[in-house]
Parts: sequence; C-alpha cells; structure tokens
Amino acid sequence: MKEPADSKENRHLLLGVQNAGDAPCKLYRYPHVKLGADARTTVPVIKESDPDPGRPVVIAPGEEAYAALLVSGGGRDEYEAKSITLTLQGRAPGSRTGGPVDVPLPVATLYADDGQLITYWTTASGLALDFIMSK
Repeated sequence: MKEPADSKENRHLLLGVQNAGDAPCKLYRYPHVKLGADARTTVPVIKESDPDPGRPVVIAPGEEAYAALLVSGGGRDEYEAKSITLTLQGRAPGSRTGGPVDVPLPVATLYADDGQLITYWTTASGLALDFIMSK
C-alpha cells in the first residue's frame, strides 16, 4: 500500500480481528484503544453503534469482526501518534482480557486529536464505518 503524501488524510481506520482458534470467540462491547505511546485515556465509544445492545459479537473460527476508529474528529490538541494499542474487553463492563496488542499503522505517523471515537464490534465492516464516516 502506498503511503499518502500527507498522512493527515487518514482520519478513519477500520480495525479488524480474526478468530484464529478452533472454537467460537465472543467479543464484548468495543475495543479499548489508545493512540500513541503517551495516550492517557482510551478512545471514547459511539454508544449508538452497538448492533445488539448487551450481547457480545460471536465470531466462528476463521471469521472476522470490525470496529471503526475516528482518528481525528476536528477537535483541538492535535498530536502525532506513531502507535495504536488495542485491548479486548472481558465479560464484565470495563474489564480487560488478555494483554494489549500493537496494531500496525497504515502510515508512519497518524495525526490524532481529542475528537477520537471508536465503534462497538460488528461483523459488518460497512456498518462500523457508517458510524465513523458521518462524524
């Protein structure tokens, strides 16, 4: 993939996970995401993006699920992010399961701001992106 001349064009990202196991996998709510090594908080969720409130997204072996990330929502305090870290939520709200995972960036540097948002997990990539593209 050719990197754009200006990585400020990367305002929206689609995060995907694949079930590499041999049993169905449950994804609870949305991923905890931090943009940049110095991020103090996780990206807030778009509450109305939950496709089936209160129920986890279940993916069979080999299947994928998606969450869309708004990197720059036109807010203030723009900063350079050279990493994305994702942690899965556990069954209990706010809990975490497993350790943080470093997500590969599409460019060397993302330009993020305080307008970041994330969607709930869904098996339909277009649905996740719909909530982000309208922001």
